[in-house]
Amino acid sequence: MSLFRNLIQLSTSKSKPLLQNPNFLFTSLSHFTTDTPTRYAGLEPTKGDEKPRVVVLGSGWAGCRLMKGIDTDLYDVVCVSPRNHMVFTPLLASTCVGTLEFRSVAEPIGRIQPAISKAPGSYFFLANCTSLDTEKHMVHCETVTDGLDTVDPWRFKISYDKLIIALGAEALTFGIHGVKEHAIFLREVRHAQEIRRKLLLNLMLSDMPGLSEEEKSRLLHCVVVGGGPTGVEFSGELSDFILKDVRQTYSHVKDYIHVTLIEANEILSSFDDSLRRYATKQLTKSGVHLVRGIVKDVKPQKLILTDGTEVPYGLLVWSTGVGPSSFVKSLELSKSPGGRIGIDEWLRVPSVPDVFAIGDCSGFLESTGKPVLPALAQVAERQGKYLAKLLNKIGKDGGGRRTSGEEVELGDPFVYRHLGSMATIGRYKALVDLRQSKEAKGLALKGFASWFIWRSAYLTRVISWRNRFYVAINWATTFVFGRDISRI
Repeated sequence: MSLFRNLIQLSTSKSKPLLQNPNFLFTSLSHFTTDTPTRYAGLEPTKGDEKPRVVVLGSGWAGCRLMKGIDTDLYDVVCVSPRNHMVFTPLLASTCVGTLEFRSVAEPIGRIQPAISKAPGSYFFLANCTSLDTEKHMVHCETVTDGLDTVDPWRFKISYDKLIIALGAEALTFGIHGVKEHAIFLREVRHAQEIRRKLLLNLMLSDMPGLSEEEKSRLLHCVVVGGGPTGVEFSGELSDFILKDVRQTYSHVKDYIHVTLIEANEILSSFDDSLRRYATKQLTKSGVHLVRGIVKDVKPQKLILTDGTEVPYGLLVWSTGVGPSSFVKSLELSKSPGGRIGIDEWLRVPSVPDVFAIGDCSGFLESTGKPVLPALAQVAERQGKYLAKLLNKIGKDGGGRRTSGEEVELGDPFVYRHLGSMATIGRYKALVDLRQSKEAKGLALKGFASWFIWRSAYLTRVISWRNRFYVAINWATTFVFGRDISRI
């Protein structure tokens, strides 16, 4: 903290002599203002000789696709996010058991949009947005320190010409007691790291002498709550890990480890009926125990269903869908059904100027007559791509500055067409559902051919060639040598 304070005092007390040197290292930071008494710094409004500033809140599918497509000759780009990378979520479950390494599914923001690392007016800030002032075109932020003692959280503010809210969503717990304290969500790389460490720790602890049979069985009981694509894919990966790796490396406890998947309704409810039946059959053959039930309470070593059944566990993974975050709920903006930020056909927030919302945090207003789109990666990616083109058009037509784009013709509104769904279920098998909606007819594939399509499709969708190479090498290494079971 003292380092930040000294730097600010140095810059304010010696500004005139330093500015006389044209080669001064920090002239590129002329946007910044500081207010030492309140310890509040920020980016001032852009001036006439500067490019308009687009501020992007979030680094998920929507925000990163927008940053990748935006024209940095027209705009300066500032990204505010608590993580400095994008996560390729469809492959995240594979990292939990060592099929892939964590960096294979993480793409740094600076590689997605190089201007953030190089251009003098573009920045990435590791921070959370704490509030919006739409009248002053300003966002208030606080740095992320992960609880470390190295530096206190630092507050600052950023003026924007265009604001893109792409804050994603958070896991739904339905208010069930104990979920946040004892379950692990599977949405970030850190979640996958925690699952992997907990799983391997339980395997090693269960091999200790003197442990009772009951405690061994509890430690090695992996419970997954939620039968959507994420829950099913993780269960499939876990069953593969058990059959191919655990039985060889941990032969003393191989008969104790088992997987239970709990779902209130049908698993993969958005998929074709024949695919759901096939998935149920294959998961059961792989040793996954499917339970129809609703969780009522979660305790440190067991969960309780509404019918009174107690399910002991050593590892609990929670994957029951997503909903608006507490911050999105707190925003005084128009909301769509379900509590997301309300948007019109051009992804604008109609109640305030120069603000757009994309991804899982947004949904169409009832007045548009369009249904709220599902919280899927392909929806967020498509919205980010569309909005990048729209902002580029606005910038070229002279509407990039704040309150100057009202008269610009926006063109065609955003239209989403569903390309289909895919999910792997382990043992070199997957599902591919190419219907545009649940009620529509279309191609439904299953088995090894679908697994090959699943891997090929996601390999091509990984953002960079670097990560495609990583993923391909990880898959090949796992196929030849098995999964890495080091607890690092």
